[in-house]
Amino acid sequence: MADTMSMVVGVREEQGNTVQSNVQEERIFVAIRVRPLNDRERARHDVSDWECISHNSIKFKNNGLAEQRSLSMDTYTFDRVFGEMCSTQQVYEQGIKEVSLSVVSGINSSIFAYGQTSSGKTYTMTGITEYAIRDIYEYIEKHREREFVVKFSAMEIYNEAVRDLLNVNATSLRLLDDPEKGTVVEKLTEETLTKRSQLQQLLSICAAERMTEETAMNETSSRSHQILRLTVESNPSDYARTARSGALIASVNFVDLAGSERASQTLSAGTRLREGSHINRSLLTLGTVIRKL
Repeated sequence: MADTMSMVVGVREEQGNTVQSNVQEERIFVAIRVRPLNDRERARHDVSDWECISHNSIKFKNNGLAEQRSLSMDTYTFDRVFGEMCSTQQVYEQGIKEVSLSVVSGINSSIFAYGQTSSGKTYTMTGITEYAIRDIYEYIEKHREREFVVKFSAMEIYNEAVRDLLNVNATSLRLLDDPEKGTVVEKLTEETLTKRSQLQQLLSICAAERMTEETAMNETSSRSHQILRLTVESNPSDYARTARSGALIASVNFVDLAGSERASQTLSAGTRLREGSHINRSLLTLGTVIRKL
């Protein structure tokens, strides 16, 4: 059996009075993506644990032990379910696009992928990030009536320590409580972007600097949680004649979480085992926070 399912979540948080609130609008979107079996799984003659039975329902196949069948629910419902044949572009266009583009309207948002190790989270989040960046810059090009400033920062959380992915020489960074901004990362590098190609270069740096290692389940297993933040500020081009309320600022976070794992499956020991322990502990805490909210 192979757990080929990952969860993609989009969350929007309205900021200030820049956008009128719509109480009927959902602010959390939860989608499931099931990836195809990889070469290693096919060689072992594995089968997927999951079956998509509709555009918003997924079924656990219950091909395991009798005790698994008795304890497991069969069918789960989400906002959207994407099967093995669906592309990353479909996941983005039909699920996440609206969430990511809310940043240009002054609405904070976060998009994150959650799931077991080797379930395809990094592949999905890399594609979603690229499509979102494309659409954000296309929006900026089409709206010449506003002047935009785009900023980018990137960090990873590795073994409970925060690391700046744009400054390889930086030591572990501290989290601080700012009375106006909330929780901030002290001394985190933030680059002001002059063109889209500059952002592509920074993303390549982040991919190279992120902690990845091989395990029994994944040749390039992410050993850290990665957070890419894009901040968009805009003002009316004729700012001098416009009320200050015309200014907009918001951020969109692209979060690629490291996958939960069992040492018995990943065959982890030493450093890999310690990394897995930190990953599982942080994901458990995240789950607790989500349930409380």
